[in-house]
Amino acid sequence: MKFKIVMIVPLLMGNFLSFAQEKSYVQQIEGTKLFFSMQAIPAGEFLMGSKKGKADEQPVHKVKLDAFWMGTYELTWDLYEPFLYKDYEVSHSIGAVPVNVDAVTRPTKPYLDMTFGMGKENHPALAMTHYNAIQYCKWLYARTGVFYRLPTEAEWEYACRAGSQQEYAFGEDEASLGDYAWFKENSGGKTHPVGQKKPNQWGIYDLYGNVGEWTYDQYAPDFYAGQPGKTMINPVAAPAKLYAHVIRGGSYDDIPKDLRSAARLASDPAWKQLDPQIPKSNWWFPEAPFIGMRLVRPVKTPSKAEINAYYDQPVIADY
Repeated sequence: MKFKIVMIVPLLMGNFLSFAQEKSYVQQIEGTKLFFSMQAIPAGEFLMGSKKGKADEQPVHKVKLDAFWMGTYELTWDLYEPFLYKDYEVSHSIGAVPVNVDAVTRPTKPYLDMTFGMGKENHPALAMTHYNAIQYCKWLYARTGVFYRLPTEAEWEYACRAGSQQEYAFGEDEASLGDYAWFKENSGGKTHPVGQKKPNQWGIYDLYGNVGEWTYDQYAPDFYAGQPGKTMINPVAAPAKLYAHVIRGGSYDDIPKDLRSAARLASDPAWKQLDPQIPKSNWWFPEAPFIGMRLVRPVKTPSKAEINAYYDQPVIADY
């Protein structure tokens, strides 16, 4: 299936301010004691994909991206649970929960322990759907007034590579992977607290392993072939269907080849096979404890209408 190449407009990137003045920063979640850090990612060009990889990683092609910020760490349960449960949010709030925050639709309570016994404090939040991840960003916007979103697939790979064109940001040698990632060989079959391994060259942790990370893009195996020989500028496969979306980075349960900078994974409806609801939940993947998320922020804030369009897309019923 062919997908039209869609260039990112102000909703996703915009005409950026001079990034030379932008720095990494810490975001306080207003009205709470919670905070998280964001790394400044410079504008630039890179070669996306891998000649050594699977067919959906080819052809290798030039991509040009504007600057952005990306979460230093994968989103943790500590930051995610105030969105999931109002009582948890109240207990972590300084004063009453604002009306605009309370108006954001929260996920249905999961019928399983969504940590799957792997740990909660400083561990990556997991098993949320693509829709759930975007709604968390909406809640965060209501709390902070700052537009956060999912990374595009190109942004994710660019930030992961951090200037490297080798299979991993640290080089070609899989033997070094254990210094940077929790994966099948060293994880013990579970997630670990974020930030325990080495960061990449741009100061971002756990891009390889621990949990795979949602991107905004619809998955299309032939998306890279859309404009052969041309530089793709801020590309995104704008999602219009429930399946499949792109997940990057590999997880605690993956082997090294699935943690490469260019490796792609497509979401699968089988990840809801255990869900007894009809239709299936819009919020959870009970058979995908290997999926998490990481935040991105564009330098130039989109208009209010564009922000609403990003957060308020119609819910697509699952099957």
